[in-house]
Amino acid sequence: MCGICGVAFASHNVEAELCVRTMAAAMRHRGPDDEGFLVCDRRSPGLALGMRRLSIIDLAGGHQPLWNETKEVAVVLNGELYNYRELRERLVLCGHSFITGSDTEVLVHAWEEWGEDTLTELRGMFAFALLDLRKRYATTPILFLARDPLGIKPLYYTQTPDGFAFASEVRALLASGTVSRRLSQDALTAYLLFGSVSEPVTLIEGVFSLPPGHRMLLHVPERRRTPRARQWWDPALSPAARDTRKPRDFTSAAKKLRPMLEDAVRAHLIADVPVGLFLSSGLDSGAIASLAAKAQAGIQSFTLTFPGTAFDEADLARVIAKRCRTKHTEVPLNGETIVSRLDEAIAALDQPTMDAVNTYFVSWAARKVGLKVALSGLGGDELFAGYPTFADTPRFAKLIRSAWFVPARIRRWTGLFFAAWRVSPDAGRKTAGAWIYPDALPHPYFFARTLFPPGRLERIIEPRFRPSTVGADGVTLEPTWLGWLQRGADEARKLEPIGGISWLEMRNYMVSTLLRDTDAVSMAQSLEVRVPLLDTPLVEFVWSLPDAARRRAGAQKALLVEALGDLLPEEVFAQRKRTFTLPWEEWLRGPLRVKLDASFAEPSPTLAPFLRPGGMPGVWNDFLAGKTTWSRPWSLYVLNEWCRRHLTA
Repeated sequence: MCGICGVAFASHNVEAELCVRTMAAAMRHRGPDDEGFLVCDRRSPGLALGMRRLSIIDLAGGHQPLWNETKEVAVVLNGELYNYRELRERLVLCGHSFITGSDTEVLVHAWEEWGEDTLTELRGMFAFALLDLRKRYATTPILFLARDPLGIKPLYYTQTPDGFAFASEVRALLASGTVSRRLSQDALTAYLLFGSVSEPVTLIEGVFSLPPGHRMLLHVPERRRTPRARQWWDPALSPAARDTRKPRDFTSAAKKLRPMLEDAVRAHLIADVPVGLFLSSGLDSGAIASLAAKAQAGIQSFTLTFPGTAFDEADLARVIAKRCRTKHTEVPLNGETIVSRLDEAIAALDQPTMDAVNTYFVSWAARKVGLKVALSGLGGDELFAGYPTFADTPRFAKLIRSAWFVPARIRRWTGLFFAAWRVSPDAGRKTAGAWIYPDALPHPYFFARTLFPPGRLERIIEPRFRPSTVGADGVTLEPTWLGWLQRGADEARKLEPIGGISWLEMRNYMVSTLLRDTDAVSMAQSLEVRVPLLDTPLVEFVWSLPDAARRRAGAQKALLVEALGDLLPEEVFAQRKRTFTLPWEEWLRGPLRVKLDASFAEPSPTLAPFLRPGGMPGVWNDFLAGKTTWSRPWSLYVLNEWCRRHLTA
C-alpha cells in the first residue's frame, strides 16, 4: 500500500523530478516506510514516477519502482494483489525470473507476458502506473495507468498545456503546482446533490478520477492527444455472468456463496504484518470476524466504543468477539475528544464529504492498538441489499412515472405540499424534487440518495448539469458526473430491480463516498483497510444472480444470512439495522455551534462567488429551527473549510 505519482511531457528531467518529489512528499502519510523515484533519461526526457510505501508484503525487498530483468519495464503500485503467488508460479513457468517476494513485481512480468490482458488476471485492490521503454512494443515509450474494478484504490490525473500528471491524491496534484486551485462548478453541483463529489470529476477544475475498472494508455512524448479513460472491466462479461450453471434459486446461491466468502477473507489475510479487523455489532463486520477467525486463530479485533451513549455497540460486539475467539480490544471515545480533534479529521480529507469523520476515528483507534492492516465489512449493504434505497427507489420510480402525466405547472404547485405530508421535511423535499423535476436525474435511485435535491439546490448555488461529450470513436472526450450517472443508469436498466439498485449503489455512493473516504482517512493514519466483501470474484458471482436468488421477502441481507447464519450469535440477526454514526445533532447545537456560526459568516474566497445570497446561512437556520437534519449544514461546513484550506492562495 502506498501513494503513487508521476508526470509526463515535462520540458526537462529536472522539472519532472522536482514535481514528482513534491507530490510524493505531500503523500508521506500514505507511505512512511519508504520512498522511490524513477526519472526517465532514455528516449523520453521529462517523464518521472514516484511513490511512498507502507510496507505490508516483502518488507525488506518490496522497494519500488520495480523493474523487469532487462530494466525496460517498471511499475509503481498502490494496493495489494491477493493472487500474486499464483500469478508468480505461472510466470516462472513461462521463463520469468523474480528478485523479490513482492506482489508488485508480478506486474512487470505479467505485462511482458500478457500486455493489457494482465488486468483480467489480477485479484485485488490496485491503482498502478507502468512504464514500458521497449522499442519492440511501440515506437515511443508507453505509460499505462489502471484502476481496480470496484474503485477501492484511487487514481487522479490532469492534462495541462505543460504536461500530464497523476497521483493517488488530489492534494498531491495541488501541491505539485501543475494545476490551478480553481473550484469546479460541475463538481460543486454533484457535491451538494449527494454529499460527496461524484466520479469521475473532482472539486478541482481540470482534475479527474480514473474511474473504477478503467485504464489509460499514453504514448510518450505524444502531446497532441489528451489521454482517454477506457473501460476494461464489465461484470456482464465476467466468467460468472457467462456461467450457464450458475444458481437460479436462493438456497443454491447461498450454498455456493459460503465457500466464496471463506476464500475472499482468507485471501485478504495475506500479509507479512499482523492483520486485524474492525468489529461493530453489525452483520457485515460480524461475518468478516467469523470467517477470519476460522482462517487464522487469535486474530485481533477492536471496537470503538461510546460509553453511556445510545451509539455504543460494545456489548454486542463483545458477544461476537467471544463467539469468534478473537483477541478483542475496546477503544473508548468521548465527545470531548472527538470535538477537539475534528479539525484534524477534516484535514485528512482528500476531497470534502458529509461522511468520513466516523471512519477517521475508527482508523485512529486501529492505529492506536498497533494495527497496520485492518479488514472492514464495507460493501455488504451494497452487495446484499441492506440499504433503505432498495425499498425507496421503486417508490420514487412510481412517483416519477405518475409525474409525467401531470402538467409541470400543476406539479410545481402540488409539490409544495409534500413536505407537510411526510414525517421528515428532508424526505418530503426529496419527494418534491422527484415530482417537480422528474427528468433532472437519470434514474429514480439518485433522488433517493440526494442531500440537497433539485428545488433546494438552487437556493444555495446555480447548479450545472453538463452532459459528457463523446467522440466519433465512442470514447468520452471530457468526463462529467452527469455522464457517469447516465452510464450507470443505462446499465442498471438492463438488470433486474435488486441487481440494478446494487449496481448503482456500488458505482455511486460506495465509490464516491465510502471507498474514497475510507482510503483518505485510513491512509492519513498510515493504515491499510481491506474489504473482503468486494473481492472481485465474489462480486461478479453475486451480480450474476437473478433477483430470485438474491433475496427473501421480509428479510434483510437474506443471502448473506443464509450463507453464514450458523457462524454468528442470534442477537446479530435479531437487532434492527444500525449505522455507525456520531451525535452530530447534539454537537452542532452545542460545542460545534460557534465553529459553524463563524464559518457560515465568512465563506471561503474560492467558494463565495458560487454561493447565492443567504444560501448557506439559510440551511444553518433551518437546522437550528428543526426543519432539517445535521447532515445538510455539516456538509456545507466541511465544504467551506476544505476550500479555505486547499484552494486559498
